[in-house]
Amino acid sequence: MTIYETKRLQVRELTAADLPALKRTLQDEKAMYAYAHAFTDAECSAWLANQQRRYREDGFGLWALIRKTDGQFIGQCGLTMQDFDGQQVVEIGYLLQRDYWHQGYAIEAARGAKDYAFTHLHVSEVWSIIRDNNLASMNVAIRNGMLVRGKISKHYYGIDMPHFGFAVSKTRVN
Repeated sequence: MTIYETKRLQVRELTAADLPALKRTLQDEKAMYAYAHAFTDAECSAWLANQQRRYREDGFGLWALIRKTDGQFIGQCGLTMQDFDGQQVVEIGYLLQRDYWHQGYAIEAARGAKDYAFTHLHVSEVWSIIRDNNLASMNVAIRNGMLVRGKISKHYYGIDMPHFGFAVSKTRVN
């Protein structure tokens, strides 16, 4: 079932059949540099199960990005509930296979997720919480109309990781 479409992408829920494609990203050290490690098989399965739990409990999560021209799975983008400095926020997240970086897919998918959040979920603002060394994702957030709203540190995988919180409100959409 299609969640939303953009000019080049169809966005749908992840299924068990997507696990091999997910692994191509989640087990790629370079693609996962913001997470400080490539995932194990068990972590990939848990990632998929967590998205499917989010679909049931929140009505959204990270979704599969399917290229319309050839049906190729190219990554994930979607909405998740996240904590930012004690506040629950709806976050736009995106994670693409490296073969599809620098082709405009991340911003295209992120803009679609923003529109979906404002139009279908009727949220008043959306966020992207991005590790401070992830300049490409920061650029996507900025191109998605977001401004920095704060900085936090997350402790993950034994490392303290500074993150910037970018946000845009529905009334400030460009």
